[in-house]
Amino acid sequence: MNNKKISVYFMPGLAASSLIFERIVLPDSLFEVHFLDWELPIANESLKDYAKRIAEKITASNPVLIGVSFGGILVQEMADFLNPLKVIIISSVKSNIEFPRRMKIAKTTKAYKLIPTSIFSNMEKLSAFSFGKSIAHRLKLYERYLSVRDVHYLDWAIERIVLWDITQVDPNVIHIHGDADEVFPIQYIKDCIVVKGGTHIMILSKYKWLNENLPAIILGEFSK
Repeated sequence: MNNKKISVYFMPGLAASSLIFERIVLPDSLFEVHFLDWELPIANESLKDYAKRIAEKITASNPVLIGVSFGGILVQEMADFLNPLKVIIISSVKSNIEFPRRMKIAKTTKAYKLIPTSIFSNMEKLSAFSFGKSIAHRLKLYERYLSVRDVHYLDWAIERIVLWDITQVDPNVIHIHGDADEVFPIQYIKDCIVVKGGTHIMILSKYKWLNENLPAIILGEFSK
């Protein structure tokens, strides 16, 4: 009997640390869990080259790659340099066809270059000017989970997302998506496992659903 555990690698979303997975628990009798973190990109580094560099950190053969948001885009690129057992994306997209209209407009007009990413370099100052419980709560989440505040990384990452040129969907990618996702609205998403009430940060808010269902999804035993 083969008792070898399945190696699962988690990649967080844009600028987030692997702390966003702190509520995710997989049975350690079946899975060996690893957490990846963002590294600063080399000047003008392509997404493909960056994906290759991060993929080199994976030592297991036939790993399961799980990525959230931009991390979901990255693990799809990483798959070209690995032989993954499965690629699972959460709150992400499988191609640029699934981008909302505003992102497509941003690409055409280059409006993404106008985003003031420098505001993220001092989240504490931003918190001081917040108003309303929901905004204050969201900023507290940002303070805890956004670890990469380097302006060059943020500019690079936003440009790599908007300019992502994949139009052909890999049918083997497993897509988990919330029906209340405000960044990648569900109406643009095709062929996914829908989580009712899931927002773009459902890795935090819907962790119970994920803990209950991820094992079956990884093992190919999940049924909608």
